[in-house]
Amino acid sequence: MRVVLASCDRLPSGDGDEEALVAALVRDGVDVAWQPWGTPVEADLVVLRTTWDYPDHLDEFLTWCAAVPALANPLPVVRWNIDKSYMAELAARGVPVVPTTVVRPGEEPVFPDGEFVVKPAVGAGSRGAGRFTDHAEARAHLESLGVKALVQPYQSSVDAHGETALVFFAGEYSHSFHKGPMLAQGLAEAESGLYVEERLGSIEPSERQVALAEQVLDAAAALLSLRRSDFLYARVDVVTGADGEPLLLELELTEPSLGFRLTTDEAASRFSKAIQQAASRA
Repeated sequence: MRVVLASCDRLPSGDGDEEALVAALVRDGVDVAWQPWGTPVEADLVVLRTTWDYPDHLDEFLTWCAAVPALANPLPVVRWNIDKSYMAELAARGVPVVPTTVVRPGEEPVFPDGEFVVKPAVGAGSRGAGRFTDHAEARAHLESLGVKALVQPYQSSVDAHGETALVFFAGEYSHSFHKGPMLAQGLAEAESGLYVEERLGSIEPSERQVALAEQVLDAAAALLSLRRSDFLYARVDVVTGADGEPLLLELELTEPSLGFRLTTDEAASRFSKAIQQAASRA
């Protein structure tokens, strides 16, 4: 069985987080290799991992994805998930989400009171995301982006509690990790040019957070005419709303960091087995 972990030219062998996964796959007898996206690939399964330069080459990336015979997550999921306008679709399905307004180029934005976030609808690693109170600065940022964008009220709970990222493999909960606040006032700084550095730690989610994550995945699967188990991997980022209840901040079904460095080797072993099962079906 041959499995390719798709990366990008800037990170041809990933960012180091998947070392435990590669070791688990090798231990399980899988022929696994890293390969930057964009070139022909032969494998039983191609798993999107650190393809984090795709927002700059979106058409080429999607064309390459369409040419991969066995892609995880599959192309329809990728097409839907890379555009964060899915937040509005999930909200329409009754999922508690951070309130989200979609602003297209040329439209006049309506900004919420207080602090708010502006970020491109298609983006990775928090590049292009900014936290504002000044409407003129935010409008200038929107104009500089020149693409469809999201406007969301900033959740003050992030400053105190950060975000909780819940990771699922084949629809089953695996583990979680904590993400500290990343956005100061103004634009997020991406020193690597690919992603904003995150402050990560271990955390145990609450039952309400797990329940929300499962609701999110079920709603996304229904929108895509899939089952939750059809998502080889998923990361559900949640924050705490003003009423103390969890809210969806982002659903990552394309190329999320999965926090293997912050958990036990059992998580990597679970993902290895899910990959093998998906490759066998493909």
